[in-house]
Amino acid sequence: MTRLRSFVILCASAAALAGCAGGMGTSSFAVPTAGGFFGESKPATVVQEFVVTTRKDLGVATGEAGQARYLTTTISVPPGHTAGVIERPSLTPESKKRHFTLVGQRNLDEAQFNAEIASQVSGRVGVSRDVLVFIHGFNTGYDEARFRLAQIVTDSGFTGVPVLFTWPSRNKFLAYGSDRESATASRDALEKLLRDLGQTPGVGRVHVLAHSMGTFLAMEALRQNAIAGQADLNGKLGDVMLAAPDIDLDVFRSQLARIGRSARISVFAAADDRALSLSSTLAGDRQRVGALNLDDPKQREEIARLGVRVYDLTASKGADIFRHGTFAEAPQVVKAIGAQLSEPRVEDRQAQSYVDEEAVKISLTQPKAALPAGTVTTGPLEPLPEGGPAPKM
Repeated sequence: MTRLRSFVILCASAAALAGCAGGMGTSSFAVPTAGGFFGESKPATVVQEFVVTTRKDLGVATGEAGQARYLTTTISVPPGHTAGVIERPSLTPESKKRHFTLVGQRNLDEAQFNAEIASQVSGRVGVSRDVLVFIHGFNTGYDEARFRLAQIVTDSGFTGVPVLFTWPSRNKFLAYGSDRESATASRDALEKLLRDLGQTPGVGRVHVLAHSMGTFLAMEALRQNAIAGQADLNGKLGDVMLAAPDIDLDVFRSQLARIGRSARISVFAAADDRALSLSSTLAGDRQRVGALNLDDPKQREEIARLGVRVYDLTASKGADIFRHGTFAEAPQVVKAIGAQLSEPRVEDRQAQSYVDEEAVKISLTQPKAALPAGTVTTGPLEPLPEGGPAPKM
């Protein structure tokens, strides 16, 4: 208990420091280097996102889930953007030349939302017809979530339509239990969103990228669709990418059993994920999927039996000292996500196993032996600078 108490104090202290920094409390928020300040003539790039939210008030973190609301939001990405970083002001005024900025937002009703998604994919070809749904994790505010999606879209090179599903996280480090309930209360809204996207005329594939507590929400929504007979989203379900999944291993096993082979699921895991270590402790030392130790023969065998594609990010340091945000903060990982999203559609994929035998490799500096049953691990990535506030679980 002494060690746990010390760790909690460390985490809370980091969270407090993050709140004092004037940013939004994510480890990859940073002031850009000089190359992004001076002599930059290139214009900022713009990312348009579609947003579905169960937050009752976008500006207030109440933690209460409401009816789904629909919006579009436009984010400006600075020309000097560094991969893996969300550049936000610390001391200087906000500027499009140096920072991620919000440049527009519109409220829509459900019919308008669906019509505009259909309009976006109309006339596109190949993977540009795809939709990427991003579900954030614990301790994440609305602004941070939409900036994070814009950063992922930019760094991965995704050319399809990005959609943010944002649920009412209280955006407080000590509100873990409350956030878990809010995420659970948002399952039906995400289930419906995924089903509606699968029915969009002209859509290619509907991909899902979820982080930590958001992975539980994503898997539950997919499970509910499977129960309703829509496991493959009308044949449109693409890649399901679970980054640092904060899911109990037994729960994950039961979710997979219901979803079946309709989804090609990838797990980004790290044995040194300190945030998931704390989550495991709070849950009575139950194993979290995102913190599996793939050097342990028993855990390697366990994950191999599940038949999912695995990326081992252990020792791959992002800007987050808790090793919890590597999926978005390490450029190599974001590029691997982009490569996975850009794989050409195979028309008969539905008849194949969802375990990809040719998994994308990431920075194979010291590759580990491949796991059996088609799963794959990767070697460590090049480290990024350490430091940062409380983990975003």
